[in-house]
This record gives sequence, C-alpha cells and structure tokens, in this order.
Amino acid sequence: MDRTSLRSVAVAGATALALLATTAPAGATTTTVTHDEQITWQGWSGTAWSTGTAAGTTGTAAGLTLGTPVGTILYKDPHSSTRRTWAYGTWTSPLTQVGFSATELVTSWNADTPTGTWLQVELQGTYTTGTRTPWYVMGRWASGDGDIRRTSVDRQGDKTSSVFTDTFAVNNPAAGVLLRAYQLRVTLYRDPASNVTPVLRSVGAMSSNVPDRFTVAPSAGHIAWGTELAVPRYSQNIHAGQYPEYGGGGEAWCSPTSTEMVVEYWGRKPSPADTAWVDPGYTDPTVDHAARMAYDWQYGGTGNWPFNTAYAAAFPGLEAKVTRLHSLDELEHFIAAGIPVVTSQSFLASELDGAGYGTAGHLMVVVGFTATGDVIANDPASPSDAAVRHVYRRDQFEQIWQRTRRTTASGGTGSGSGGVVYLIKPTEVAWPAVAGSTNW
Repeated sequence: MDRTSLRSVAVAGATALALLATTAPAGATTTTVTHDEQITWQGWSGTAWSTGTAAGTTGTAAGLTLGTPVGTILYKDPHSSTRRTWAYGTWTSPLTQVGFSATELVTSWNADTPTGTWLQVELQGTYTTGTRTPWYVMGRWASGDGDIRRTSVDRQGDKTSSVFTDTFAVNNPAAGVLLRAYQLRVTLYRDPASNVTPVLRSVGAMSSNVPDRFTVAPSAGHIAWGTELAVPRYSQNIHAGQYPEYGGGGEAWCSPTSTEMVVEYWGRKPSPADTAWVDPGYTDPTVDHAARMAYDWQYGGTGNWPFNTAYAAAFPGLEAKVTRLHSLDELEHFIAAGIPVVTSQSFLASELDGAGYGTAGHLMVVVGFTATGDVIANDPASPSDAAVRHVYRRDQFEQIWQRTRRTTASGGTGSGSGGVVYLIKPTEVAWPAVAGSTNW
C-alpha cells in the first residue's frame, strides 16, 4: 500500500466549531452539519499574482513565468549527484492569515515544466506567538525526471513544527503554539542557455485543525444517492513486481493508480510516446507512467500527495489540489457535479466489510453512491481491473476516512488522514457551490 507514514496532529481540547451548511438538489434532504474540525483552502492564480512580490518573474492570467532571472545557482541533485547551474526567479505570496489556529498545512501547485525547467515551493509560517518558522521546502518538482529528480526534503523543523514529506505539522498542539499565518514562495528555474520557462498556473495551501478522534458521527447524505460516475477501473495489484525502483512496485501504487483513473475519466492520458519506456508486455502502461511521474525520490514512494495532484494538473486543461473534506455529505456534492474524488484512509480488515485487507494508508476513488447511500469506490487494491468496483458501508467508510486516530493490529495507536482528498477536474467545470465551505 501507499502512504504508510501519515502524520496527523490536532489540538487537545475544544476549539471553535466550524459550521458547514450543505445544500441539496430540489427534492433531496437538506442538512446542516456542525463540525469540530476547521479547514480552509487559500490559493493564488490569474490576477492574484499581483498581490505577491515578484523577483525575476511575471504573472499573467495564463500563469507565473520566469522573465529576466535574478541570478543563477548551482544545484547538486541529492538523488542523482549531478551538478548543474540554473537561472532562477521567485514569487512570494502576501502574508496570509489562516483565519483560525491551525495544526497542519499542505501545499499544492499546478504547473507546466518543459524540458530544462523545474520549480520549488516553500512555506514560512507565523505562529500564534508572532514568531516565524524557517523557510521550509515543501517540494522540488518537475513533470518529467530528466532534469531533476522530484523530491521532498527531510529533517526540516524547529522546536515547534516539522515537515513530514508533504505536510507541515505542529509538533505538540497541546502546548498551545499553533499556526496563525503563512507565506508561500515559489522559485522557478530554467537552463541559463534557454528562454524556455516553467509556467506556474496556481499555488495554494490547505490549512486545518482536526482534533484527535477515533470515531466520527455519520453524515445523512441524500445529495447524490443513486449516482455513479463512469470512472475507468485500474488495479494496482496487476502491476505487482513492475518497476520496484518506483516505491517497491505496483503493489504500492494506490495513489498514482487512483490519480490515473480520474485523469482518464476526464479524457486525458499519457500518450504512446510517454509510455514507450514501459515493457510492452505490461497491461495498463499509463499506470506505470503515473507511478514514475509521481515518485518522490526522498520519500521513496509514489504517495506524496501534492506530487500526485501536480501530475494530474500537468495534463492540458486539468486543475488539481490536495485538501480535506468535512464529511461524505460534502463529498456527495462533488459526485452530483460529476467530479470523482480520491480519498485517503487507513483501516483494519475488520473495519471495512468487503475490502479483504487492512492498511496503514491507502488511496481509492469515490465514484458514486448506491440508492441507499453506501459508497461506491474504485479500489485499486483489487486482483484485476474488473474487480476494482466495490460498495462499502457508508458508516464504515466515513469513519476510516475522517478519523485522525485508530487502533492498529498490534493494539497500538496509529494515525488517520482526517478527510484528505485529491480534487481533480477540468478548468471549465465549476467546483460545487456549497454554502459555508472554504476548503476548496
């Protein structure tokens, strides 16, 4: 399975309640749900580039590009030992208030990185005490792997916070020092001998405060019951043993397999030229390609959340982000809008009827709901493509997805994702309009 080292932290004790009023189509049940978690998404694109500080970069409606570089750097790739000089420019967001005291933050970006270009995304947080974090690297990324090897950066932190692969987290929320505000900084790189530039189409962050919880209250639904989207079905397990250099092989590729299902639902996919490197005897070569192009050389796997959404958004016309949703009620709005949702969950085999396995971290695609509200999921942990469609009990699925704490098979305590999702759609398709929601 993928994503086995999930970090989830939360404030001990009560926090201000976040209120979400959900809406429903005519004739459906309308519910108002009170949540004990707080989630917000904040991002920049288009005219919003003008709100930040540019150095050598230019922002237009099409994206942020590298114009006249401010200088060059020598970058030694830690995963290939190659040394190469790059021209660069930066864009720094304004200081942005989260709106509540947060415990976690995950960045996402959508960009085009032609050959000879790449980018780096950094975060500097401001604590509730007014002091600031160091500048943390949240990812070094390119859509290919010929120039740099995309990577997260380990061993980043101070006395209050740390970065765990792709997630900024407060180390001890109970101590009371939390995240109040932040800035993002993006550095665009190109070959000094070329005028080809990366294009950053958007960048943003999901900030959250999800309390410790082993259980969650079930949601009522009725927003998309009886709706199922025709999402392609891909099994990760049929790729077992293929290309173990990318996270151990196909048996560990739940994240890129799920991402690829949604990419192809929207009519995009890697070209035959893109997949020409894959053994022609392998079925579903686009899954192998997705695994390679989402692989994080530091993490040693394909489960880096923003690397997966950045892979999806590298296809023309797609946009993608990592965030959290409050409930299956909220997720139903996406299904009603025709948008499948990739979810992150962990569970024992006994906690999800019909799965037949347990996992410390797994991604699958919610593609719809039965007429009685149970979850229809394309679960890549299946023996064949034909077996990927599963129906899971609503109450069980919601719990294993939304909780932040769980009991492990050995009787210890493990973590849960707290509602993490990948949201992927074409730019011309509108996000669902849900009253009170600020998390996408």
